[in-house]
Amino acid sequence: MRSQHFLVVGGGIGGLAAALALSQQGLRVTVLEQAAQLGEIGAGIQLGPNAFAALDALGVGENARKRAVLTDRLIMMDAIDGSEVASFPVGEAFRQRFQNPYAVIHRADIHTSILEGVQSAKQIEVQTSTHVTDVQQDAQGVTATDTQGRVFRADALVAADGVRSVIREKMFNDPPRISGHVVYRAVVPVQEMPLDLQINAPVVWAGPDCHLVHYPLRGGQQYNLVVTFHSRQQEAWSVTDGSQEEVMSYFGGICDRARQMLSLPKSWRRWATADRNPLEKWGDGRVTLLGDAAHGMLQYLAQGACMAIEDAVTLGKAMQHCQGDVLQGFALYEKSRIARTARVVLSAREMGRLYHAKGVERLVRNQLWEGRSPERFYDALEWLYGWRVENCLSRPKAV
Repeated sequence: MRSQHFLVVGGGIGGLAAALALSQQGLRVTVLEQAAQLGEIGAGIQLGPNAFAALDALGVGENARKRAVLTDRLIMMDAIDGSEVASFPVGEAFRQRFQNPYAVIHRADIHTSILEGVQSAKQIEVQTSTHVTDVQQDAQGVTATDTQGRVFRADALVAADGVRSVIREKMFNDPPRISGHVVYRAVVPVQEMPLDLQINAPVVWAGPDCHLVHYPLRGGQQYNLVVTFHSRQQEAWSVTDGSQEEVMSYFGGICDRARQMLSLPKSWRRWATADRNPLEKWGDGRVTLLGDAAHGMLQYLAQGACMAIEDAVTLGKAMQHCQGDVLQGFALYEKSRIARTARVVLSAREMGRLYHAKGVERLVRNQLWEGRSPERFYDALEWLYGWRVENCLSRPKAV
């Protein structure tokens, strides 16, 4: 395997994690990133215990832990009447059950945590200002071409170029699924956050066709604030500056305790969101997909980054299991990941419906979770948070 060379297109969380996982198998990796410098935009993300299991396998788990805020609970509130719908602890009992914590972290901090591992790996080279627009392959390898006409040759290629993946479009020609849901994100200094909302937990305020989320970042010095609503207009996937007036216009029916947060940010970033319909295969020969390029998902399960890091670890283990055989390794990787990630994509869509329930559906949603014990929550989440590196590869079924 040591003589083989892989291209990874995309230097985001998934791309860097893939490069690190492949380098652990002795493979040489070149990361091709279109931006002039490596970095992440956005605000906070959530990391389930499955993400920490994968980060530990990459050797960067402690990097992430020192930058993350380990949370005490997960909380859902009813944004109309201000009542608590559900709250369950993610403290010691949760950590023992899933062998890792639940945490929140700034997107730039998790990216940095993985980048530190990449920078210490001698087998990884990073090329910035490289926007790949075409990929060709033959029996011996893969050729990637960028907008400047530069050509990169390797034994295989991993496309981690995001939900609007150029490479996925060329391979499968299936457009992103525009959700019609708009997400506004901002970061608020802790001193501007109301004292009764300074809670060490991701708190979801579920409302009709909308919801709010807040949680601490960076040692509690900041609070991540995310609001989502069903747009009245036809949306196209985009990231732009947002306006407080638009946000306010969608949250007229919610309680004052939740609504007060909408006036806190000095500026907003606006995402018109999209996900991807699951595919039955990700690869074609020596090319495969990873992260959002493979399974772009809505944010309602807070698993986008977690799934990308799981992908990366599984890819590395598949290459190890297949002793560097690219075609076999990619096939095993896809077999191990496609059904799981499709379940997360589809479950995230359904969770969005529950968050945004109205009328009688809102009452049913609240009743689903009221009074549920922590153990019942843990059991329901075992499929998601119980992922382990040691069983990440699909095994042949016993006859």
